[in-house]
Amino acid sequence: MHIHIAELNAGLGKELPFSFTTAAADIDATAADYAFEGPIEVEGHVTNTGTGYRVEGVIRARKRFICDRCLEECLETQEHAFSEMFRQGTPAENDDANFFDGDEIELQELVRDTLLAAQPLSNICKPDCKGLCPVCGANLNHGDCGCDRFVPDPRLAALQQFQAKE
Repeated sequence: MHIHIAELNAGLGKELPFSFTTAAADIDATAADYAFEGPIEVEGHVTNTGTGYRVEGVIRARKRFICDRCLEECLETQEHAFSEMFRQGTPAENDDANFFDGDEIELQELVRDTLLAAQPLSNICKPDCKGLCPVCGANLNHGDCGCDRFVPDPRLAALQQFQAKE
Protein backbone atom coordinates (compact mmCIF):
# COMPACT_ATOMS: atom_id res chain seq x y z
CA MET A 1 0.00 0.00 0.00
CA HIS A 2 2.28 2.72 -1.30
CA ILE A 3 1.31 6.20 -2.45
CA HIS A 4 3.66 7.82 -4.96
CA ILE A 5 3.78 11.52 -4.10
CA ALA A 6 6.01 12.85 -6.91
CA GLU A 7 3.08 14.50 -8.73
CA LEU A 8 1.90 16.18 -5.49
CA ASN A 9 5.06 18.26 -5.41
CA ALA A 10 3.63 20.37 -8.26
CA GLY A 11 1.97 22.74 -5.82
CA LEU A 12 0.41 23.55 -2.50
CA GLY A 13 -3.09 22.11 -2.09
CA LYS A 14 -2.60 19.50 -4.83
CA GLU A 15 -4.62 16.34 -4.10
CA LEU A 16 -4.13 12.73 -5.14
CA PRO A 17 -6.84 10.09 -4.59
CA PHE A 18 -5.95 6.49 -3.69
CA SER A 19 -7.76 3.18 -3.30
CA PHE A 20 -6.41 -0.18 -2.08
CA THR A 21 -7.70 -3.56 -1.04
CA THR A 22 -5.78 -5.94 1.18
CA ALA A 23 -6.28 -8.98 3.39
CA ALA A 24 -6.02 -8.89 7.19
CA ALA A 25 -3.12 -11.36 7.15
CA ASP A 26 -1.16 -9.15 4.73
CA ILE A 27 -1.16 -6.22 7.18
CA ASP A 28 -0.89 -8.40 10.32
CA ALA A 29 -4.37 -7.40 11.55
CA THR A 30 -5.29 -10.69 13.17
CA ALA A 31 -6.58 -11.52 16.64
CA ALA A 32 -7.61 -14.60 18.59
CA ASP A 33 -11.20 -13.53 19.33
CA TYR A 34 -12.27 -12.16 15.93
CA ALA A 35 -11.34 -12.28 12.25
CA PHE A 36 -11.65 -9.84 9.38
CA GLU A 37 -13.43 -11.54 6.52
CA GLY A 38 -12.93 -10.73 2.86
CA PRO A 39 -10.94 -7.78 1.57
CA ILE A 40 -10.18 -4.73 3.67
CA GLU A 41 -10.87 -1.67 1.54
CA VAL A 42 -8.93 1.57 1.98
CA GLU A 43 -9.71 4.75 0.07
CA GLY A 44 -9.00 8.41 0.48
CA HIS A 45 -6.73 11.20 -0.71
CA VAL A 46 -3.37 12.81 -0.02
CA THR A 47 -3.02 16.60 0.06
CA ASN A 48 0.18 18.62 -0.19
CA THR A 49 0.00 21.07 2.74
CA GLY A 50 3.31 22.77 2.06
CA THR A 51 4.87 21.49 5.29
CA GLY A 52 3.97 17.86 4.61
CA TYR A 53 1.27 15.59 3.25
CA ARG A 54 -2.15 15.10 4.87
CA VAL A 55 -3.45 11.55 4.30
CA GLU A 56 -7.20 11.22 4.91
CA GLY A 57 -9.48 8.33 4.17
CA VAL A 58 -11.69 5.53 5.35
CA ILE A 59 -11.15 1.83 6.02
CA ARG A 60 -13.99 -0.64 5.41
CA ALA A 61 -13.87 -4.18 6.77
CA ARG A 62 -16.15 -7.05 7.75
CA LYS A 63 -15.50 -8.58 11.17
CA ARG A 64 -16.66 -12.07 12.22
CA PHE A 65 -16.78 -12.77 15.97
CA ILE A 66 -18.58 -14.63 18.72
CA CYS A 67 -20.64 -12.37 21.02
CA ASP A 68 -19.15 -12.32 24.52
CA ARG A 69 -22.62 -12.28 26.12
CA CYS A 70 -24.86 -14.62 24.10
CA LEU A 71 -22.21 -16.69 22.24
CA GLU A 72 -23.92 -16.15 18.86
CA GLU A 73 -21.74 -15.82 15.76
CA CYS A 74 -21.90 -12.29 14.32
CA LEU A 75 -20.79 -10.52 11.16
CA GLU A 76 -20.33 -6.76 11.43
CA THR A 77 -19.45 -4.23 8.73
CA GLN A 78 -17.11 -1.56 10.03
CA GLU A 79 -16.04 1.81 8.67
CA HIS A 80 -13.22 3.80 10.28
CA ALA A 81 -11.98 7.23 9.20
CA PHE A 82 -8.35 8.30 9.53
CA SER A 83 -6.38 11.50 9.07
CA GLU A 84 -2.60 11.60 9.51
CA MET A 85 0.19 14.00 8.65
CA PHE A 86 3.34 12.72 6.89
CA ARG A 87 6.64 14.56 6.43
CA GLN A 88 9.82 13.69 4.58
CA GLY A 89 13.01 13.34 6.57
CA THR A 90 13.76 12.39 10.16
CA PRO A 91 11.52 13.02 13.15
CA ALA A 92 12.09 16.05 15.36
CA GLU A 93 11.33 16.04 19.08
CA ASN A 94 7.67 16.60 20.01
CA ASP A 95 6.56 16.13 16.40
CA ASP A 96 3.44 14.02 16.04
CA ALA A 97 3.75 13.57 12.27
CA ASN A 98 4.72 10.33 10.54
CA PHE A 99 7.97 10.39 8.59
CA PHE A 100 9.05 8.75 5.34
CA ASP A 101 11.98 8.73 2.91
CA GLY A 102 11.87 8.92 -0.88
CA ASP A 103 8.78 9.50 -3.00
CA GLU A 104 6.46 6.91 -1.42
CA ILE A 105 4.25 6.98 1.65
CA GLU A 106 3.65 3.50 3.08
CA LEU A 107 0.14 3.08 4.53
CA GLN A 108 0.28 -0.50 5.84
CA GLU A 109 1.13 0.46 9.43
CA LEU A 110 -1.42 3.30 9.48
CA VAL A 111 -4.21 1.02 8.21
CA ARG A 112 -3.35 -1.78 10.66
CA ASP A 113 -3.08 0.56 13.65
CA THR A 114 -6.32 2.40 12.80
CA LEU A 115 -8.23 -0.85 12.30
CA LEU A 116 -6.98 -2.56 15.46
CA ALA A 117 -7.29 0.52 17.69
CA ALA A 118 -10.93 0.91 16.67
CA GLN A 119 -11.90 -2.55 17.95
CA PRO A 120 -13.86 -2.63 21.21
CA LEU A 121 -12.54 -4.47 24.27
CA SER A 122 -15.53 -6.83 24.20
CA ASN A 123 -17.28 -8.26 21.18
CA ILE A 124 -21.01 -7.65 21.67
CA CYS A 125 -23.62 -8.44 18.98
CA LYS A 126 -25.76 -5.41 19.92
CA PRO A 127 -25.69 -2.88 22.76
CA ASP A 128 -28.78 -4.33 24.45
CA CYS A 129 -27.70 -8.01 24.22
CA LYS A 130 -29.27 -9.87 27.14
CA GLY A 131 -26.75 -12.73 27.16
CA LEU A 132 -27.35 -16.23 28.46
CA CYS A 133 -29.49 -17.41 31.36
CA PRO A 134 -27.11 -18.30 34.24
CA VAL A 135 -29.41 -21.20 35.25
CA CYS A 136 -30.22 -23.04 32.00
CA GLY A 137 -27.93 -21.34 29.45
CA ALA A 138 -30.72 -20.22 27.08
CA ASN A 139 -30.10 -17.19 24.87
CA LEU A 140 -32.25 -14.48 26.46
CA ASN A 141 -32.32 -12.48 23.19
CA HIS A 142 -34.69 -15.14 21.79
CA GLY A 143 -37.11 -14.85 24.71
CA ASP A 144 -37.38 -15.41 28.45
CA CYS A 145 -36.68 -19.00 29.54
CA GLY A 146 -38.80 -18.83 32.71
CA CYS A 147 -35.97 -19.70 35.12
CA ASP A 148 -35.80 -18.04 38.54
CA ARG A 149 -32.61 -16.02 38.18
CA PHE A 150 -32.82 -14.20 41.52
CA VAL A 151 -29.55 -14.50 43.42
CA PRO A 152 -29.61 -12.97 46.90
CA ASP A 153 -26.77 -10.66 47.86
CA PRO A 154 -24.55 -12.63 50.30
CA ARG A 155 -23.66 -9.40 52.12
CA LEU A 156 -27.28 -9.13 53.26
CA ALA A 157 -27.58 -12.73 54.50
CA ALA A 158 -27.30 -11.63 58.15
CA LEU A 159 -30.32 -9.35 57.72
CA GLN A 160 -32.38 -12.25 56.37
CA GLN A 161 -31.81 -14.14 59.64
CA PHE A 162 -33.50 -11.28 61.55
CA GLN A 163 -36.43 -11.35 59.15
CA ALA A 164 -36.79 -15.15 59.50
CA LYS A 165 -37.02 -14.95 63.36
CA GLU A 166 -40.06 -12.67 63.28
